[in-house]
Amino acid sequence: LDQYDTYCRKIWNNKTNTVHKDMKFIRKVFNDAVRLDILDVKFNPFLKYKLKTEKTQRAFLTEEELGSLEKLKCTPGSRMELHRDMFVFSAYTGLRVSDILQLKWKNIDNTHISFTIRKTGGQISIKLPDKTLKIVKIYTPKRIVKENYIFPMLRNGLDETDLRLLDNEISSATSYINKNLKVLAIDAKISKHLSFHTSRHTF
Repeated sequence: LDQYDTYCRKIWNNKTNTVHKDMKFIRKVFNDAVRLDILDVKFNPFLKYKLKTEKTQRAFLTEEELGSLEKLKCTPGSRMELHRDMFVFSAYTGLRVSDILQLKWKNIDNTHISFTIRKTGGQISIKLPDKTLKIVKIYTPKRIVKENYIFPMLRNGLDETDLRLLDNEISSATSYINKNLKVLAIDAKISKHLSFHTSRHTF
């Protein structure tokens, strides 16, 4: 475990909290093995290895900064406009980018969205604030197909049962969004580092 810790830091340049996330997964495997009597508890290496974390400063936008982003003029129908709208949608709902990417028209009625959270598997229903309803209206097609995505980033008909494919598509889309958010921050005269996760902290 110590060697893997060092490897993550020196070879992959991982920070303490990233190493912690990996180690938590490995620890779970060992704990499951002990629970299932596959491994004697005395051989669990996590009895002697202490997981380390660091407190991080969470960036968020003030109401004024979020307002500047909302009012920013973007070319209608452009990716910049789409990514800005998705960020604002998250800032008012607290949803992760992976959940927003996978929102479909079947998940929404006139006032609420209901779906399964990707990360935890939990069911959730959220009453949408007026500002998010206005955003949804922008992307509402003349003919709604229930299985199509609300925000047109992932391709409709994507096989969501192929988890590796889905992860790759979400990662690629998230990188694209984050790249454009940096440009949007400059245009909106926001000096903070902007990534999609900033929207959840803003919420």
